[in-house]
Amino acid sequence: MAYLIPIKTAVLIFPLIALLFTIPFILHQYHKYGSINKWRVLIIYSFILYLITIYFLVILPLPNPDEVIYQENMVNLIPFSFITDFISESSIVWNDPNTYLQILKEPCFYTVILNIFMTIPFGMYLRYYFKCSLKKTVFCSFFLSLFFEITQLTGLYHIYKYPYRIFDVDDLLMNTLGGFLGFYLMGLFSKRLPTRDKIDEMAILNGTKVSGLRRITLFCLDLFIYFVLSLNATIFIRINHIFLISFIIYYCLIPCLTKGQTIGGKFLNVKMVSNKYFIIKELLRNIFLYFYYFGIPLFLVQLAIRIVNDLNIITHIAILIYFATFIFIIIYLMINIIFLLWTGHIYYDKFFKIEFQSTIETKLD
Repeated sequence: MAYLIPIKTAVLIFPLIALLFTIPFILHQYHKYGSINKWRVLIIYSFILYLITIYFLVILPLPNPDEVIYQENMVNLIPFSFITDFISESSIVWNDPNTYLQILKEPCFYTVILNIFMTIPFGMYLRYYFKCSLKKTVFCSFFLSLFFEITQLTGLYHIYKYPYRIFDVDDLLMNTLGGFLGFYLMGLFSKRLPTRDKIDEMAILNGTKVSGLRRITLFCLDLFIYFVLSLNATIFIRINHIFLISFIIYYCLIPCLTKGQTIGGKFLNVKMVSNKYFIIKELLRNIFLYFYYFGIPLFLVQLAIRIVNDLNIITHIAILIYFATFIFIIIYLMINIIFLLWTGHIYYDKFFKIEFQSTIETKLD
């Protein structure tokens, strides 16, 4: 039962870690491949969950700091001492086969087995996805185990005054053995799974088209870069309408000089193309997008505030009006996002006659 606590904790913490990892992951995938491969997502996120789980298995459950006191013999540097521990601590009667199943309940046995099993997936991941050699897999497995043992030896990086678990060289050996076994076990399954090279090829092939998620990522990245540059410009440049000037430079001048690419588009391998009048179309399109995604929601918020203030609406009704306005804005934006994700384009693309093209092939050739 003690092992269920770290596993449950890992499952609960995983969504938060995954959320923090997702944005850098999306940006990296679009930058390198132009698409996000579903098989890669499954591998990477399962690997993260696995690492979180084994880390919590090492440190949890956490003791009360007052209960952690100095103890001798918290470091075992004698290899294979678990064998003598098993002989001395086991309750098995060797001439009585009926007692053999008791071995599964002996801590001196199952802790050794669990230390091996703990890093078998690590060796499998290293061989399959990260394409590590046997030597590198063993090396990484050893240092992963060393990291865990140092974590224990330092009392969770000196959060505790003294270590609350033993630094054991046998754990290093068993964890390294687990990585070694995982490497060879992966050989039994690798032929039935798509190779890492195949995953990359599929990702690049899908990256030749600009998906709806890629466009949303481009929109958000451009908006982030624009605001960062504009806010920094206000520090060094004291002129009026700096945000408007930055808008024209970022969204109109830069794409004209770079053949349809913003800074974000250059990073995500996306460019905008049009048969003619690109500058005018791009300017009008960005003005439209500004009012469509920011102007309308802002107008609705101001309208709700004005209605509440002018009509002296009581607090309860005012809260309902603000809440309804907020929900309407969310629905309004979500409809556009869902439509773009579902179809890869949106209705105003045809109106402005601007297309999004992927440059991933040109970059990788």
